[in-house]
Amino acid sequence: MALRKEETLAMRKRLIGQSCKLFYSDDPLKIVRARGQYLFDENGKRYLDCISNVHHVGHCHPDITKAAAAQMDLLNTNSRFLHDNRVMYADRLSATLPEKLCVFYFVNSGSEANDLALRLAQQYTQHEDVIVLDHAYHGHLMSLIDISPYKFRKLAGQKEWVHVAPLPDTYRGIYRDTHPDPGQAYADTVKDLIEDVHNKGRKISAFFAESLPSVGGQIIFPQGYSTKVAEYVRSAGGVYVADEVQTGFGRVGSHFWAFELQGEGFCPDIVTMGKPMGNGHPLACVATTAEIAGAFTANGVEYFNTFGGNPVSCAIGLEVLNVIEKEDLRGNATRVGAHLKGLLTKLQSQHQIIGDVRGVGLFVGIELVTDREQKTPATKTAAWVVKRLKEEDLICVSTDGPWESVLKFKPPMCFSMEDVELVVRCIHRILSDLETNGLKLEKEDI
Repeated sequence: MALRKEETLAMRKRLIGQSCKLFYSDDPLKIVRARGQYLFDENGKRYLDCISNVHHVGHCHPDITKAAAAQMDLLNTNSRFLHDNRVMYADRLSATLPEKLCVFYFVNSGSEANDLALRLAQQYTQHEDVIVLDHAYHGHLMSLIDISPYKFRKLAGQKEWVHVAPLPDTYRGIYRDTHPDPGQAYADTVKDLIEDVHNKGRKISAFFAESLPSVGGQIIFPQGYSTKVAEYVRSAGGVYVADEVQTGFGRVGSHFWAFELQGEGFCPDIVTMGKPMGNGHPLACVATTAEIAGAFTANGVEYFNTFGGNPVSCAIGLEVLNVIEKEDLRGNATRVGAHLKGLLTKLQSQHQIIGDVRGVGLFVGIELVTDREQKTPATKTAAWVVKRLKEEDLICVSTDGPWESVLKFKPPMCFSMEDVELVVRCIHRILSDLETNGLKLEKEDI
């Protein structure tokens, strides 16, 4: 017999570490079932999910459930036994990537993947130092907290071997969309940082960045940025690591990987992937070049991951790829994402509080500001919109960005035109109510 919501919450408070936060902590949702882009609570209420980018092709997709159950019924074992699923999956992944990214290491989470990428970079270059972007988040392992300004600034602080470059944000960053070439200008900040590192007698192992920074506020890199950064980093003896844990597998629509938005001439040296890869099943991976993989092998220390790339995980991963193709989810992300961005841009002309609308495919952010000139973050208003969407419209949305002032949309890829229109209609109503009643949420009326 199921527990009542109050019992579940009481047990969670007693048994689960309190640093593990819940969505809507003042009145958390108890979700007991899901399908497609919908979540259902214990009373059967249906919520539209704009949050779960992990459930990439939709919650509880029947084809994936079937593939997982069939393989689980047959075999799931240590990844050091030979099995077809592992190599077939690696082969399918290789077909989506540039030719030089041809060696794969399977792991269980994005954090594991990023930790391994760091090891690969440092082993290959024989250098230690890493350049990351301001506000970056790459995972919860100690090694990754060290390269995540979003985390380390709240903890032990910045390590000597970590160097922080400005986030290439053309809305509120140091170089904005009025700059003639923001991509080059932001890349030059990395070049200057490399010179500073060399002047201290240190050497760069890697530039490590999400292809589209998420925690940073749904940021889209200016054109040319990654190509120039890779040039500078490689000239310094380092490698370029693209973190695709949030953005891979067609979320941007036009391309399978978000790094491809930077143009055909750009290819990272290491790519990490996770979250959407297993549609909620723990599956992640590092892809790299034969040369970098060879240097890792040459250190003489075996790398094994007991469950990374096990037969069940790879059966699920293969089926995720099948569903993306069969249901044209990249095409859907392009069409539905463009419709979402278009409607939100129209909304921006009606509401002064919407400072910026940005994104690509089904990776979209709306930045709320109290003053368009000063770009003052409207943090409390963003939280208020999230709360009302949940309570009044049964829509789940969350915030991101350095000031939690960006409403973010990273829904399952089966999100529809009708879903988009509902969400935008509800946001319009809530913001109109804010203006009609003269609420000043950033001050007292919260």
